[in-house]
Amino acid sequence: MQVAVAFDHRGVKLRDRVLEEIVRSGHEPVDLGTDKPEPMIDYPDKAREVGETIQGGDAERGVLVCGSGVGASVAASKLTGIRGATCHDTYSAHQGVEHDDMNVLCIGSEVVGPELAAELVRTFLAAKFDGAERYMRRLEKIEELERTHG
Repeated sequence: MQVAVAFDHRGVKLRDRVLEEIVRSGHEPVDLGTDKPEPMIDYPDKAREVGETIQGGDAERGVLVCGSGVGASVAASKLTGIRGATCHDTYSAHQGVEHDDMNVLCIGSEVVGPELAAELVRTFLAAKFDGAERYMRRLEKIEELERTHG
């Protein structure tokens, strides 16, 4: 699968390990930068790039890394069809996909180190949406919120 991946200036410290794990897991990164801590890069810009890449069909999922993961998840989830969440544990990284069809994993570089980040990416990419009726019903409600309150 193709995975859109982006980092702001604080998230860049996990860049090499996240990209390495995407490839190691048998997927192809769509690298949207940045690759250095200067100049400052605003996470909403990176969230938009990842979201638009998924919306356009050039990636199936995305990984966003900022300082806390929170700003990236808030920004990404503003885009129609993008379900991003901050996950700093493997349970959330896989269940977010299995139950909520999460398509963007957000990680905080100031919260997790490179090895946990790699484990989160690996878990997220290996997970599959369950598709059970109750999960589909909930996704339909989310889509309705996007249409009526977006």
